[in-house]
Amino acid sequence: MDVVIRAALVGLLQGLTEFIPISSSAHLELAPWIAGWESDGLVGSLAFDVFLHLGTLVALLVYFARDWVRYIGAWLASIRERRVGTDPDRRIAWLLIAATLPAAAIGFAGEGIIEDTFHGDNDAARMAIAGFLVVGAVGLWLADRVGSRRRELTDLTTGTALTIGVSQALALLPGISRSGATITAGLALGMTREAAARFSFLLATPITLGAGLYGSRRLLTEAHTGTEWLAIGVGFAVAALSGMVAIGFLLAWLRRRSVTIFSLYRIGFAIIVVALVLIGR
Repeated sequence: MDVVIRAALVGLLQGLTEFIPISSSAHLELAPWIAGWESDGLVGSLAFDVFLHLGTLVALLVYFARDWVRYIGAWLASIRERRVGTDPDRRIAWLLIAATLPAAAIGFAGEGIIEDTFHGDNDAARMAIAGFLVVGAVGLWLADRVGSRRRELTDLTTGTALTIGVSQALALLPGISRSGATITAGLALGMTREAAARFSFLLATPITLGAGLYGSRRLLTEAHTGTEWLAIGVGFAVAALSGMVAIGFLLAWLRRRSVTIFSLYRIGFAIIVVALVLIGR
């Protein structure tokens, strides 16, 4: 049953770090190495890590269910009436679609190259992840300082939405963080902290759905033991539940506080990674 416990721990890690801007990819990539887990072929594999994104997708769909019902209804109405007009819900619905396309195209084209370069059980890949953690930390902190933090979600423009959408592609680099990149872009472009996070989460839904289904096809079609199927289910459920907790926590945090704590955490995590590499962990 060790594989089930590990799956639950990795699911918890995925759920908590997917939405908080500290990089889920870095944590999932490095956790088995830091914990000293021997590979069991399932937990710690890229296919399992990608599958866990479907768990966090459930968290997004449940948490923002009312928003999605409203936006989808507004989008359908705009198609039926052939106009967007002044309805902010119609405009946001179309901006979400427009902002998703660049990241999807870049991700599809560059995923293989990034995986070959930065994903691997070697010290060079770990040092690269540590570097990306620091780069993301500095970018997040600076954006929070220089941004005006005056623009709400209803103030979103096409240029802002597309810029944030393109920034999602940076999440291909392990350690940058998808939520970190999009929140950083939103803050730099003048959005309030909560608005930047909310748009980041809404924007994550279609890209997570596509990447999760595409990346999980092999895992779900391979033969597994009963224990492994249990581990897959447990990891999925834990990722979904902890993801909902993380979304609620971050939105509540950003209503009253800055992102500095997350930048400091990223730098601290990077220092630990570098130290472990240098001592030959």
